[in-house]
Amino acid sequence: MFRKSFFYSLFILFLVCTFITPVSKMSAAEEVQSIADVRKSKGGAQVAAKGVATASFDVGGETNLYIQDDTAGIVVRAEGLNIEVGDRVQASGEFYVHYGLEQIQSDSSQVKVLEKAGEPEVKKITSSDFGEEVEAELVQVGPVEITQVDQYGNYTAEDKEGTFIIQPQVEKSLEVGKTYEQIQGVVSYSYGDYKLLPRSSSDIVEKIFSVTATPDSGGVVTGEEVALNTAEPGASIHYTVDGSTPNADSQKYTGPIEIQEDVKIKAVAVRENGELSEVSTFAYTALEPLDELEIHDIQGAGHISPYAGSVVEGVEGVVTKVDGKNTFYMQSLNPDDDIATSEGILVYNKSHSLKVGDHLEITGKVKEWREDGFNDADDLLTTEISAYDVNVLSSSHDLPAPVVIGEDREQPTEVIENDGMDSFDPKKDGLDFYESLEGMLVELPEPKVSGPVKYDELPVFVEASEDQLFTRAEGLLISEEDLNPERILVDVKGLGVQAKTGDYFEESITGIVSYDYSNFKIRPTGDFPSIKDGGTERQEAKLKNNKIKLTVASYNVENFSAETKPEKVKKIASSIVDRLNTPDIIGLIEMQDNNGPGDDGTVDASESYQKLIDAIKEAGGPSYEFTDIAPEDKEDGGQPGGNIRVGFLYNPDRVSMPEKPDGDATTAVDVKEDGLTLNPGRIDPTNGAFYDSRKPLAAEFVFNGEKIVVVANHFNSKGGDDALFGSSHPVELNSEKQRLQQAIVVNKFVNKVDEKMKDAKVVVLGDLNDFEFSSPIDTLEGNVLKNMMEEVPHEERYTYIYQGNSQVLDHILVSHNLKKDTKIETVNINSDFSKESGRASDHDPVLAQIKIKKNKAKDDEKWFSWFDDFWNQYFGEVEFE
Repeated sequence: MFRKSFFYSLFILFLVCTFITPVSKMSAAEEVQSIADVRKSKGGAQVAAKGVATASFDVGGETNLYIQDDTAGIVVRAEGLNIEVGDRVQASGEFYVHYGLEQIQSDSSQVKVLEKAGEPEVKKITSSDFGEEVEAELVQVGPVEITQVDQYGNYTAEDKEGTFIIQPQVEKSLEVGKTYEQIQGVVSYSYGDYKLLPRSSSDIVEKIFSVTATPDSGGVVTGEEVALNTAEPGASIHYTVDGSTPNADSQKYTGPIEIQEDVKIKAVAVRENGELSEVSTFAYTALEPLDELEIHDIQGAGHISPYAGSVVEGVEGVVTKVDGKNTFYMQSLNPDDDIATSEGILVYNKSHSLKVGDHLEITGKVKEWREDGFNDADDLLTTEISAYDVNVLSSSHDLPAPVVIGEDREQPTEVIENDGMDSFDPKKDGLDFYESLEGMLVELPEPKVSGPVKYDELPVFVEASEDQLFTRAEGLLISEEDLNPERILVDVKGLGVQAKTGDYFEESITGIVSYDYSNFKIRPTGDFPSIKDGGTERQEAKLKNNKIKLTVASYNVENFSAETKPEKVKKIASSIVDRLNTPDIIGLIEMQDNNGPGDDGTVDASESYQKLIDAIKEAGGPSYEFTDIAPEDKEDGGQPGGNIRVGFLYNPDRVSMPEKPDGDATTAVDVKEDGLTLNPGRIDPTNGAFYDSRKPLAAEFVFNGEKIVVVANHFNSKGGDDALFGSSHPVELNSEKQRLQQAIVVNKFVNKVDEKMKDAKVVVLGDLNDFEFSSPIDTLEGNVLKNMMEEVPHEERYTYIYQGNSQVLDHILVSHNLKKDTKIETVNINSDFSKESGRASDHDPVLAQIKIKKNKAKDDEKWFSWFDDFWNQYFGEVEFE
């Protein structure tokens, strides 16, 4: 038997293991080391360090605080930190390396301010010094030239030693092509590169002999201070606040300037010899104190909060929508009378347990947050409070009444933004209208659907202008003057909503105004109403072929391959037979290679074409034949591995292709008197205009004894253009430049056909990725072609719907000698509909009917030629006078 003392011993040992060991670990963790020693720790070790804060950035819902001592720098990462640059802090936590960047993972209770130490002396380095030795430290470079910028905001800078990367925290604070004499910031590491992170615009000095200010122009809380600085050694700063031009006799700057009212500070740097720098001007708006703010004060009358970067205290509101476990929306119970200032706001509070109707007061940091979207997009940002103190005052509070669109507020219906964002006018600009409602509850009474659901977004509108052009399905048609700011996207993720253009609601949609992926969105609240059938039906073509009428179609079949699912194959085939009346020639766009997106070097598409040909025959159509030229692997853009291209189906019972050599991926087709030199052949395929884009394909057909040259195109996409509801205005159409170049090349080729071939008949078709009123289409037309889309009635002049906007992207143009004998129609069978309601592709086909009679003169010439041969053979040569 065991003695009782043995159990006592075990119990004491248990107490030692349970309590004494953790105490010893805790003591070890609290032992402060130099930062250089902390950086030598193993991952997961408990560490503690002291250092002076040099920078603070919000990253992924937490704060990256850069601190340094005399030995090194490191990042302290924690949620809800409110540390100022120059504070000496002690931080403890777990050491780890995050994708190469050494950090202390901590929390706000483990980061304590010890004293105000002031910003440490900056270390001057060159590009060759970037490395672990300066990681997380405050450094200075210059002079440097900015040579390029990538889609993620990484600027390449070059100094006398080489190149390095700068990633400024203030967007657009650097400009490619400029030289900056001095740039400061902290050194970070990500994705294999050390990067310099300037903290504010004052860290970026274009000229040393100048004056900068911290903070830069903008809103400053009443009572806070502005510091002026010059990087010029030995220079003094002189300034004015009365609007006059400063000089050496103006008030000398001796310390920070306290802001008590709106003011414009003008300043110059003065060298010892009396030389003056250029005048620097900084305009400040005095803002309300941080502990006396309503939500509308924080939102302000603009797209950026005047309090961005500030910690606001005791902000009240009621929760209107809970959006996951970390975010929610709240709205003020004390609104102002200014329609330009929103009463709602997005709040981040990790792992909250709040409910709709909770009345709160919160304290947190105001920031402009990218809710979701592409990194390279110039998107608007959402004003958010990252709250670290949330106090529930009461629950089950009544919610504010939603703003009823069209009743409480009339929305702009023609102008999205027309003043370059120089002013904020929600009554006139759609961009400003939605911004003025950001985070608020709104009601859309009886909205109408302007397009099918895509990416879980349902486009709707409530009201339109008196001059609005509508499609046959009651969709919103764009025009050069009106891009339809009234449309709004409703987030229907998880709601199982399917719709087609023309459907409608008899009840209101209520929700919160939010923003992501370059568009304002309505996040629904409460019960979502049922959708009503608007009666839109898929069209059937009116135009048909006959003995003297040739039919030609353009059809983007959206990444079609031999791997395409049978359901889609059947839909495409049946649309060609039953909806398009089996055109004689079909220009197919987005045909992929045999294994579709499979990326194994395959470029041949014969199986893809054959799959469609077989399905058409099975649907009751003719036995089509195909012709195309395979691209080089991954040289024509589109879905990786898919090798999309343009090609043709043609009915050999109706048309034929003269036998000539086939072209290849890189050989350019030419034109002679008897037609094309290659059949088919690519038009100038190595021209830079077609870099990473589809090459146009020309083919020569014969119908009724007449030659017809058909050119199929798929111009480069509109990707890279500024978004209509983005942050860049006026909108820049960056992709248009390449389409203009492509249009010039094709127009030049058509001109050559017109010059070389007698009575040349030319059809140019395809997905041109631009509108009938655009510069590329005008350029393509030139003096030799007529865009027949301009002949289509407005209500049917669309082939694609993008975010609720109906528009023309697919075109058929003909040479002027065919214009009077050509009819055209769009066949709206896809763009208005969801897959569930019948769509086979995202584009509608376009169909042209061309009357082509036999050329009697040519028939007479052939008869006389035969008679001459016959006479000469049997009766000898005879000369006729």
